Amino acid sequence: MGALGALGTTAALPALAQFRVEIAGIGATQLPIALLRFRDEENSSQPISPVIRADLERSGLFRFVDGAAQHDETGSPSFNDLRGRGADALVAGSVARLADGRFDVRYKLWDVVKGSDLGGQSLAVPAPDLRLAAHRIADAIYEKLTGEKGVFATRIAYVTKGGGRYALRVADADGEGGQVAVTSGEPIISPAWSPNGKELAYVSFESHKPVVYVQDTSTGARRQVANFRGSNSAPAWSPDGQTLAVTLSREGGSQIFLMPREGGTPRRVTQSSAIDTEPAFTPDGSALYFVSDRGGSPQIYRQPVNGGNAERVTFNGSYNISPAISPDGKTLAFVQRQGGSTFKVMTMDLASGNLTTVSDTSDDESPSFSPNGRFLIYATRTRGQEVLMTSTLDGKIRTRLLTSGQDIREPVWGPFGR
Repeated sequence: MGALGALGTTAALPALAQFRVEIAGIGATQLPIALLRFRDEENSSQPISPVIRADLERSGLFRFVDGAAQHDETGSPSFNDLRGRGADALVAGSVARLADGRFDVRYKLWDVVKGSDLGGQSLAVPAPDLRLAAHRIADAIYEKLTGEKGVFATRIAYVTKGGGRYALRVADADGEGGQVAVTSGEPIISPAWSPNGKELAYVSFESHKPVVYVQDTSTGARRQVANFRGSNSAPAWSPDGQTLAVTLSREGGSQIFLMPREGGTPRRVTQSSAIDTEPAFTPDGSALYFVSDRGGSPQIYRQPVNGGNAERVTFNGSYNISPAISPDGKTLAFVQRQGGSTFKVMTMDLASGNLTTVSDTSDDESPSFSPNGRFLIYATRTRGQEVLMTSTLDGKIRTRLLTSGQDIREPVWGPFGR
């Protein structure tokens, strides 16, 4: 049996090495921004400005310029000097230790072109939450300057294998701060976040067969949801969080069923003699995308959850798997086999059918959208090591999150809110 523990219980496994971010590519349009070192941030256990900078860099939308003289969130900066340096925006702030041991993190954002104050914030956080505070500041800056919600304070989940042990881990969106949700000597696969970010569904082989569990990410408490005869696999949450789609072989071949989030009697959705698996709900919950070999090779189909005919979606290539749907329902991400042994993350514009190759690697798996729909995370192999990669949807900005010593796979991006 796997040893179960709430997040933060990491003693059962060796600590992962720190993730190291490598960014490739450059965005077509980048906003020049000056980010100053936060006053007294060196006196905290976690400097703030480097985290903010790394977050904004990964988006591909910002270019950093020298901000010259040190400044904090108080007073007014020299806009003429900043304009001369080519900056369109300025971020400055400070970190102060409070009497109760927490840290007061403050920042302010300015529009240098207009010479105006765009507002700021004060966050009082305990030392372990300094990175989260930095991510939230980066999100606020991103939203103010782009008009879209940032995803830097969200979380990812992924599976590692090392030393004969499997672990389901949860980390910040930049890969840092990883904590163990569950560990086992048998495989753990197919993690899936609940829409409220409070639970993870996954498949564990700890009883020597695939069983679907749902686990609370804050307490570690979990429950069996699907443990029927045969295989129980590929859980996917409905948008309202009340239903799970799962792949079951209880009636013979692998088919897709719906069942309540607490478990119960499954209702069969797909009706074929083929293998139907890897369900993914549309954002409105009305239909499922899934993989089926009913046409002779694995392809992606779409079918209403309340019955009806399945409609084939992918026609380019003879092997397309692992569908993921963007939050706005307009883009499908998937893995396509090209040639005999090359697997690449692709995106399809569902309105036009146009395809884009996202990756420059050849052993990709498990794409997952960020909750703002602007980025994908996926697993791949590069330099002989399994790694996580994030990318813009066009593949122009790719960030490699590296670990050492363990295989890492099946990432899934969590929702907004934390």
